Amino acid sequence: MFDKLRQIEEKFIDLEERMGTAEVYSDPAIYAKCAREQKELSPIVECYRRYVRFSQDMEDAELLMEDAEMREFAQEEYAEAKAGMENCVEELKILLLPKDPNDSRNVIMEIRGGVGGEEGMLFASDLFRMYSMYVERRGWKVDIVNLNDTELGGIKEISFVVEGEGAWSRLKFEAGGHRVQRVPETESGGRIHTSAATVAVLPEAEDVEFDIDPKDLQIDTYRSSGAGGQHVNKTESAIRITHIPSGTVVECQDERSQHKNKDKAMKILRSKLYEAEQARQHAAIAAERKSQVGSGDRSERVRTYNFPQNRVTDHRLSGDSKNFNIAAIINGDLDELIDALVTMDQAEKLKNNEN
Repeated sequence: MFDKLRQIEEKFIDLEERMGTAEVYSDPAIYAKCAREQKELSPIVECYRRYVRFSQDMEDAELLMEDAEMREFAQEEYAEAKAGMENCVEELKILLLPKDPNDSRNVIMEIRGGVGGEEGMLFASDLFRMYSMYVERRGWKVDIVNLNDTELGGIKEISFVVEGEGAWSRLKFEAGGHRVQRVPETESGGRIHTSAATVAVLPEAEDVEFDIDPKDLQIDTYRSSGAGGQHVNKTESAIRITHIPSGTVVECQDERSQHKNKDKAMKILRSKLYEAEQARQHAAIAAERKSQVGSGDRSERVRTYNFPQNRVTDHRLSGDSKNFNIAAIINGDLDELIDALVTMDQAEKLKNNEN
């Protein structure tokens, strides 16, 4: 491990030196690439350098122990340095885990009302509100691509892009089936109903990563529609794009401009096809080393929101750590829950690395 860490530090220093040269500094693309690499390596290098300092502190403390008057002080210094070193080793094990190449990407999310009729669609609306509030807390941005809502304020389906540093690294755990147990406002008898919604999460693909042949696309225009209907039926600005070889269909009607809707729809289509290609490439590995966090398949139930019992249960977690306060979660305070899923994912990867 430490040979690898020394190599990483050398690469980090080399990047620093390259970024200071006129050749790299004058080329924005190369400079940005170097800066991105340096940023990825920085936490590892900082932790490794702390480890080296603690190691040196231990050696210095051992020398001081030879002096009878300094021995007690030196023993305390030695113990502190040793504890610091051990903490760095554990941190480095996690930092050196294989990185998800999509972690720094923006995210495309889709929410659909599931079983439960109108109540399921109202729950889908609650989930969108929850994610919107979480995005605001993180300082990210939401951009709605397509919305099909109901007259009662529910959501049949919604697609939106979350833009922000590390969005995928946090939101990728949200994919799957979300279930709600509560008494609907329309229920006069006070009975608890169970409804559901599904959440899909895709990493946003960059244009350079996936070429789409224009001949493979069928592009249709139509008039925007939906409850409440902003700029409904005025112009045929809404876009439907069908990728003929795969049968993938994407719609966008959020913008007034047909051109903007087409750009957004192409962004979604590109990401869907990119994800499908990645899934095909990694299917064999995923089958053998499936993480406890789950596959993210839409049919997989990942979480239950139980209003009568005032708790949210994430079914991928275990013990007391799987239950959370529903008021905090539904109002977008998701960090504690997501941190638990990240920790579990890291533990599973560490276990796989040791096997």
